Formats: sequence, structure tokens, C-alpha cells
Amino acid sequence: MHQAGVAAKSPAMSTATTDGIRVTVEPTFWPERSTPESGQFAFMYKVELFNDGTVPAQLRSRHWVITDAQGHVDEVRGEGVVGRQPHLKPGERFEYTSWAMLRTPFGTMRGTYEMERPDGTRFEARIAEFALTLPHALH
Repeated sequence: MHQAGVAAKSPAMSTATTDGIRVTVEPTFWPERSTPESGQFAFMYKVELFNDGTVPAQLRSRHWVITDAQGHVDEVRGEGVVGRQPHLKPGERFEYTSWAMLRTPFGTMRGTYEMERPDGTRFEARIAEFALTLPHALH
């Protein structure tokens, strides 16, 4: 996928670790899919899940909370991510890229991944809130 001008350390990047599962998200504005004059602002986000712990875990489902600049909230729930339910052994990582559409030039996303341990116990791995911002929109 095309990633226009992504810096190594984006100020909008977020990281959170829950029970050994580290979730890092790096968002970027996606001008090729956006039509600002029609109120459509597309944002790509790259997610990295890393098992920093000592016990394997499998991603079962996702829950995203997407909020635009007018306070409109969309919640997205579903099985897995990008059609997969990755298993992460200690020290393993899984990366994927997805996208979201806003009606405003900036907003936020946050959420959780439901993870399952080999013994069947489940927990919510937190996705720390990150900003979706049209470049130069907040001047």
C-alpha cells in the first residue's frame, strides 16, 4: 500500500501493553481515498501486535471506537483482523494495515483486541487512543 510521507516516529502513534501483548498503531492520512469537499477523510493505520510476555495468545476479535471531530461515534466489532486470527508465541509479532473513513478532518480511534490463552482464558488487549489528523488541519 502507498504510505505518503510516513515518519519513523509519528506523533500520532500509540502503544499499549496488556498482559504481555503490546499493540502499536501508526496512523497516516490517505489522500488518494479522501474527498474533503464531500466530507470524506480516509486514514490508514498500521498495527503491530507483539507478544512481549511468556505465554502464547491468539487474537479472537476486535472492537474499535472511532470518534470524529463533531463527537459522532462509530463502533466496529468483528472476528479477527484482516480475515485472520493470528497466534502469537512469546517473541512473535503480527502486522497489518487497515483504514477508516471520517466525516471530519480529524478524530480519534481506540479499542481492544480480545485475546485467548492456550488454557481458554480470555482478556482484552488495549489499543491506546490515537489521533487521525489531516496534515495541517490543526493550525
